[in-house]
Amino acid sequence: MSRIIRVGAAQLGPIPRSEPRPVVVDRLVQLLRQAAEVGCALVGFPELALTPFFPHWAIDDDEEFDSYWEREMPNPSVIRIFDAARRLGIGFTFGYAEREQRDDERTHYFNSALLVDAQGVAIGKYRKVHLPGHVDIKPDHPFQNLEKRYFEVGDLGFPVFDAFGGRVGMCICNDRRWPETYRLLGLKNVELIMLGYNTPLMNPDADQSPELRMFHNHLCMQAGAYQNSTWIVGVAKCGLEEGVDMMAGTCIISPSGVIVSETQTRGDELIWADCDLDVALSGKSTEFNFARNRRPECYAGLLSVRPD
Repeated sequence: MSRIIRVGAAQLGPIPRSEPRPVVVDRLVQLLRQAAEVGCALVGFPELALTPFFPHWAIDDDEEFDSYWEREMPNPSVIRIFDAARRLGIGFTFGYAEREQRDDERTHYFNSALLVDAQGVAIGKYRKVHLPGHVDIKPDHPFQNLEKRYFEVGDLGFPVFDAFGGRVGMCICNDRRWPETYRLLGLKNVELIMLGYNTPLMNPDADQSPELRMFHNHLCMQAGAYQNSTWIVGVAKCGLEEGVDMMAGTCIISPSGVIVSETQTRGDELIWADCDLDVALSGKSTEFNFARNRRPECYAGLLSVRPD
């Protein structure tokens, strides 16, 4: 018997620094309503879905810096999203900037994603592992990517959750470019990966056209879907945000690696697909039957060999 779940991908257009939080929340709630109207059980939002992508500039003002971080989730400024999900009976994932105070008296900062069930209850969390960018300001660049300056490497590993009738995992933006992300999730029998991103159409350090950048965006997700026999929902925040032109390309990818739905705009837009989680089982039992076909005894170099 098939396990079909209708999954939505809620692409967001740019969030200006001047946009008040209630307006951002309104946009997310509206997309949740659209997803519920077409029968989605789960909808994905992008990385840092509540704020502009603030690593794109140096922040010297403490008040501005503090405004981007969530000290708890949910909190009063976003509770309407959780309440709407409960009323509509729909789950969601979304990214946010997480600030955590621990017993070590340090403040910890993570680029995080949350999995929320149809009762509006958080049931899973992921913290971004593969942080791109740099720590120092690069004055010759048209924009910065200060993720290594603002965030710590995620410390939760790559968890997979039993939810929505299947095995659900999450990752964030640059994680999608690393095969280890998908394989670690695949080894836990993931069937659906929810993935949010904020990605510029320009790389200041490389001569890459926007078309090549988009090709790479889809290539790595399609390869991860195929090589681990899993559905992938990749969701962008896109458009011209604070002077940085960010790619769209939000898509839903089947375990065959085929894109089955893709956005057509560079603004707020919902797409969806009926994802049969049982389709993932076919690849897991044949080409990518890990128990039968992997050769871990030959892979020692993955951990022992260091790059030059």
